Amino acid sequence: MGNFYTEVLVIGSGVAGLLTAELLSADKNVTVITKSKLGQSNSRLAQGGIAAVTSDDDRWGDHFFDTIQAGVFHNNEELTELLVKKGGERIQDLIDLGVTFDRNRDGSYSRCLEGAHRVPRILHAGGDATGKELVGTLLKRVKESCTIIEHHVAVDLIVENGACTGAWFMDGEGKQLTVKADHVILATGGAGQLYPVTSNDASVTGDGIAMAYRAGARVSDLEFMQFHPTIYAGDTTYLISEAVRGEGGVLVTSKGERLMEGKHELLDLAPRDVVARAIYEEQTPVYLDISSVPNFDQRFPTIASYLTRDGASSKKVPVQPGAHFLMGGVETDRYGRTTVENLFAIGEVANTGVHGANRLASNSLLEAVVFANEAATWIRNHKPVRLNLDARFQPLHIPWSLPEPCMLRNLMNDHVGITRHEAGLSSAIAAFEFYQTSRKKPASSIEEITTFNMLQTSWLMATSAYMRTESRGGHFRSDFPLPKQHFQQKRITRGIFEDEWITTEKKSRAIF
Repeated sequence: MGNFYTEVLVIGSGVAGLLTAELLSADKNVTVITKSKLGQSNSRLAQGGIAAVTSDDDRWGDHFFDTIQAGVFHNNEELTELLVKKGGERIQDLIDLGVTFDRNRDGSYSRCLEGAHRVPRILHAGGDATGKELVGTLLKRVKESCTIIEHHVAVDLIVENGACTGAWFMDGEGKQLTVKADHVILATGGAGQLYPVTSNDASVTGDGIAMAYRAGARVSDLEFMQFHPTIYAGDTTYLISEAVRGEGGVLVTSKGERLMEGKHELLDLAPRDVVARAIYEEQTPVYLDISSVPNFDQRFPTIASYLTRDGASSKKVPVQPGAHFLMGGVETDRYGRTTVENLFAIGEVANTGVHGANRLASNSLLEAVVFANEAATWIRNHKPVRLNLDARFQPLHIPWSLPEPCMLRNLMNDHVGITRHEAGLSSAIAAFEFYQTSRKKPASSIEEITTFNMLQTSWLMATSAYMRTESRGGHFRSDFPLPKQHFQQKRITRGIFEDEWITTEKKSRAIF
């Protein structure tokens, strides 16, 4: 069993974690620990790009409005304003670090249009390999300046006197590792792998949310899961970037009719929740017609290579919605601080409130870089309070009986998917709670730890969806259909379920 100390512990290696590590490495001893290979994350798979105001014909106010309108006015407006105002600065920081964004022939940066944006403001790299470019650039720097530990799963966070002082880990052989730290940064991603169809990396199973919850951190807005409208519908699944529709791709039915005609004023570039529901509700297969996209193979080389490999039609690509991005997560402030002292959350695992009920396309990488900078600035300028460094490894105690991951995914898909209702949510919650038991055992493998995290996060998401008795953004309740005016003026304050969350937390502690 290993045991060591680091000033900053980063759990996860997507853009949020890697950038925070890079920003702090000049002043702090930083250790990055990841459950799989370094850099294997949702960030690496990001195709479309990063949204930011970087041109004279765009304004932060326009980006702000597009963001909160897509978020159905559930956004934290103060932090959303910070997000869009800081975008241009953070893009320049990335360029200074060596990130290469695509340019036009005249040397200007190439900007594309995506869903719910009213102007082209998305910068991209390698056509449709923006995440790969960002992660690759950051990896080169972090490998030289930080301690890297791969293939270690976080078992639990260490909490002493109300403060997080490190985490316990386990490798594939069951060997244990205890890491103490002044600051612990969760950058573990979302929970897309709780669903059978997803754009997410195989490693993204809700671990950070479950660990933070067990540590006593507040989690919120977990009912808001975004389903991307265009996941390739074949033997293999992968994302077909929204930028394809921004460049002229259109959704059509099996009869060749425009799917989004009459459903939204922005047609195929409507907010993702609207388009995903339209595809879901269509009784026949839906296709993405790419015949009008100029130079498709050159503009989207990664997607084109996948389609060629799978023998897909060069004109009509079969698509389906799939779990893509979790708007909720571990609740944080501007600096990524959670409700547990010394514990930070950055990226998709966090709930900053900037995405509201439905994330605006290409705002995820922007959120990662903006709030990584905010967190690093705070940590750099505040002296830590160092606590006991002698905590011994504590195994995670789990129920003797755990469900198969495929069963969890099917329950989430059937009852906590694109469309939900009270009866289905109650059924899912009861199924998750069935695995409660007074008899527990120490988790002895990575597989057991991962499955337990999936179970806890699934329960939290289902319970959150049950409690929100309205339809809004990524959360659609068929028993509470959308009003005629889709929240154009109404705004609900975050934390509306505070009393219920207290009740739910007490209940779940007894279960898990």
